[in-house]
Amino acid sequence: MFDKLPVSSKTEKILTKALDEEISVEDANYLMNVKGSDFYPLLATADFLRNEIVGDDVTFINNCNINFTNICTVRCGFCAFGRDADDADAYILSDEEILSKAEFAVKRGAREFCLMGGVLADADIEYYEHLLELLKGNYPDVLIHGFSPTMISDAAILSEISIEEAFMRLKDAGLDTLPGTAAEILTDRSRALICPEKVSTQEWIDIVKTAHDVGLTSSATIMYGHVETLAERVEHIDILRNIQRETNGFTEFIPMTFMHEYSPIFLEGQSNLGATGSEDLKLYAVSRLMLWDLIPNIQVSWVKMGYRFAQIALAAGANDLGGTLGGDELSEASGAPDGVDASIETLSKIIKDLGRNPIERNSKYSEFYPIESNRIEILSK
Repeated sequence: MFDKLPVSSKTEKILTKALDEEISVEDANYLMNVKGSDFYPLLATADFLRNEIVGDDVTFINNCNINFTNICTVRCGFCAFGRDADDADAYILSDEEILSKAEFAVKRGAREFCLMGGVLADADIEYYEHLLELLKGNYPDVLIHGFSPTMISDAAILSEISIEEAFMRLKDAGLDTLPGTAAEILTDRSRALICPEKVSTQEWIDIVKTAHDVGLTSSATIMYGHVETLAERVEHIDILRNIQRETNGFTEFIPMTFMHEYSPIFLEGQSNLGATGSEDLKLYAVSRLMLWDLIPNIQVSWVKMGYRFAQIALAAGANDLGGTLGGDELSEASGAPDGVDASIETLSKIIKDLGRNPIERNSKYSEFYPIESNRIEILSK
């Protein structure tokens, strides 16, 4: 595969081995630092593996973000979205406002509500059950991808129940899948700097494992480019693959590049300027080589990278473009480069331009739908 490329012998050895097995942490750390003529062979190997594992289909979901509040007691250093309760622009959506957003999304064919928001001081498990029952009662066929491990941990404490019971109650109320948010970067050194009030690394691991144990699948994320090292990025991915070996509960891996411009830690001079473009692509490629087919779906966040660079990331090992979103106030507050609402046509164009096949999916990657005919026919399971 590398006969005609000016690649170094060590890089060639690692990439050749990667065609047959997951790479080690040591090899991943080496690849995170490659430059020059070794850069393209890394991307090409990841793209080759992507094709071998999931083929040329690029999936995405027609969904809608419903951010029910921007009030948050957990004020992370990277977040430009959260507000204090007495801020002039603080809000909590009423039931009527939530249903209005949902109705608008359903008329546009949404298959998922992504139900997120800030961490409210008095949000117990009954509050989250109410939000789920409100949406499921009116739209029973739309899947709900909602809440974060930190939100559920705080709600369980307030309601004086275990994490396991909290997940079981939320599942009974209509929760279908769990976002991998609140992971940020899974090293306590970095967490102490960017999100000291969130759950610790071990707490996040335990919460996500519990969700998987009660039958909820979840996404897995990394938010990178702030204060973490390249080695911590690899450590994070290794933690995720160890969880996946144990639970097989992750449906996808979503690298989320740090949008620094309006973040508190950047404005205070405490963070980096975000990842570079080559760092972004190396993270996608190394993720594919580390996760191999343990987590076959690797998602590009077009809302954080912009359409053009998201398309390039699809050639570095990724196979999913996330969702149409229907609004993402969290990314919008951070300066999303191409807005926060994509059409099926726009995402399909990006995919087709690469010579690949756009396919609409559901939250669980268990049902897939043709784009052109817009039928509800299930193509595969």
